[in-house]
Amino acid sequence: MSGYYSSVSTVLLLLTLSFNSIAEEVNVYSARKENLIKPLLDKFSAETGIKTNLITAKADKLLTRMVNEGRNTPADLFITTDAGRLDRAKRAGVLQKIESPVIDKAVPAHLRDVDGQWVGLSQRARVIFYARDRVKPGELSTYEDLADPKWKKRICIRGSSNIYNQSMVASMIAVKGEAETLQWAKALVTNLARKPKGGDRDQIKAAAAGQCDIAIANTYYYGKMLDSKKDVKQVEAANKMAVLWPNQNDRGAHINVSGVGVSKHSKNKDNAVRLIEYMLSAESQAWYASVNYEYPVVADVPASELVASWGEFKSDAINLSRLGELNAQAVKIMDRAGWQ
Repeated sequence: MSGYYSSVSTVLLLLTLSFNSIAEEVNVYSARKENLIKPLLDKFSAETGIKTNLITAKADKLLTRMVNEGRNTPADLFITTDAGRLDRAKRAGVLQKIESPVIDKAVPAHLRDVDGQWVGLSQRARVIFYARDRVKPGELSTYEDLADPKWKKRICIRGSSNIYNQSMVASMIAVKGEAETLQWAKALVTNLARKPKGGDRDQIKAAAAGQCDIAIANTYYYGKMLDSKKDVKQVEAANKMAVLWPNQNDRGAHINVSGVGVSKHSKNKDNAVRLIEYMLSAESQAWYASVNYEYPVVADVPASELVASWGEFKSDAINLSRLGELNAQAVKIMDRAGWQ
């Protein structure tokens, strides 16, 4: 009999170890590219013993997958860029409230969802870039200035379907209201040098090449161009441009985030929250922001040397949840303005 009980004990022990090995993991669905997130996940695993499983794809594809998987989704965390996309996940019902005093203390309230369903991991600003040889910095100081007739046929910006532009317009609606924002958007469209096409880097390159004098883009694209190791032309184009921080005398420059939410049906919620807390540590923030050419969300963590070289600036303190709440109105306004 003793042999029987010994065998049973061995089986139970193996089952317990097997269960623990399964439980000690966290599954990450990320719209950020693998090289921008995996090194951090690997370090987390090495330090905690918690296995991380990473799936990367486009944000919309991942969100659709989570919706279709429902309760059976293996996802514990959803990482993506832009508060507008994070709000889509919230409205789709695939996220849950994140409860962590560590996270609440680390991240300013305006960079977190008002209902606690997502939190920012890094910041980027969507600002004005101008051609150094054709535009004087004193010629404009606000996003509103882009509607001035003197900029007719001189502005490059990507299309209205781009979530970054939608969020920028949503931020203006929050301050100016729909009527004034519509008038601004109509004037901006009139001032475009060409039909919107390409990504943010394409706008900067077009301005550097003389196709326009002003480009609207996210700062991290500018950082990628300046620090490009493979494309000398991108470096040359970026060096012909300079950053202008808009609205420094009022609301501040428009900012957004890359962020993360915990899956509503997470099987490893505690580990998921622990991973978020890890990504908000000072060391993680410094690495994560520098590799992405973004700004940390934790206040006392400095930006990388390159990013810091662009100078300090005042940022808009609107709660980024508003960008998602006003997205539908922003899209309608852009459509009415003829923004293609």
